[in-house]
Amino acid sequence: MSRSVRVVWDDALTSYDFGPGHPLAPVRVALTMELARELGVLDAVEVVGCAPASDDELALVHSRDYIEAVKRVSASGRPDLAHGLGTEDNPAFAGVHEASALITGASIAAARAVWTGEAEHAVNVAGGLHHAMAAAASGFCVYNDPAVAIGWLLSQGASRVAYVDVDVHHGDGVQALFYDDPRVLTISLHESPRTLFPGTGFPEEWGAEGTAVNVALPAGCGDSGWLRAFHAVVPPLLREFAPEVLVTQHGCDSHALDPLAHLMLSLDGQRIAYAALHRLAHETAGGRWVVTGGGGYELVQVVPRAWTHLIAEVSGHPLDPATATPKEWRRLVRERTGQTPPLTLTDGRAPEFSDFSAGYDPADPIDRAIMATRKAVFPFHGLDPLP
Repeated sequence: MSRSVRVVWDDALTSYDFGPGHPLAPVRVALTMELARELGVLDAVEVVGCAPASDDELALVHSRDYIEAVKRVSASGRPDLAHGLGTEDNPAFAGVHEASALITGASIAAARAVWTGEAEHAVNVAGGLHHAMAAAASGFCVYNDPAVAIGWLLSQGASRVAYVDVDVHHGDGVQALFYDDPRVLTISLHESPRTLFPGTGFPEEWGAEGTAVNVALPAGCGDSGWLRAFHAVVPPLLREFAPEVLVTQHGCDSHALDPLAHLMLSLDGQRIAYAALHRLAHETAGGRWVVTGGGGYELVQVVPRAWTHLIAEVSGHPLDPATATPKEWRRLVRERTGQTPPLTLTDGRAPEFSDFSAGYDPADPIDRAIMATRKAVFPFHGLDPLP
């Protein structure tokens, strides 16, 4: 399915580190890359390095004043609460600009490879920092790397870019940065803002010409409901929008074990979503697919396995879920975290879902969420909200 795939990686990407005890621990990305390497996933891709995003590239979505503020914090390590740096979510640390700019540069490198045709698909698992705003850090995110990558694509002449965000938290930063730009379709499937940060992402937030799309799912939603909602909303909108490039954010904090949220997906359900987005990239965007990581705070049991499956799927060589985790990787997990590593790449689930086209159940909270989204945005795109 995939012709050429790049994985953008540099060990320095783990320098994005808010310190001991912070949920966004860089060990989760390091363990992902080690698991992918041990399983031979990286043998099927081209692994390339990256350079930090320049100030001009960051300014595609961020204000110049904010970039200078981040630099001052970076040099001094002192907080700047006016710009969201020095909070519990976003602690100030020396080197924060350099670390954040490198992650953003990795997403730009992925976008550049896809736009120029050097690669059909490209991945930055360290990226996906989707909460950062134009002039403020938010929700563990300092620079909004997926938004900068989209801004870069637009600056190169792209006229239609679609962004699909499957993180459990609303992709509020990306939505806000392109809310009035009909060239960018943002679709976010997330836990309801009534029960989870950042408190946005209602279906009524529809942006320019219905190009902001929000599927707000009830706490407790599992594989079958999530997949039903995904297929009821994402494929028809992508087919109608026909993007030149598909950009996706793959926070895996929708997993049942994630400590910061309340959805109940399994690793196996998430893997099905990756495959669906892969197919849609080929069907709707000519195969041009830029992929980032995102949230995910179960550092051993979930993130490394989920994103190893993601890289494998992007490469066109998906892994058998029953695959055992390598002994050397298990040893590394114990050494780095003191935790017991998972033994295989599956949660042992075989998710199934009923397609929304078979009918709408107004008594079902997931169906109500689906219909709220379809009623809000489908008419903008000439689509019928009803099944």
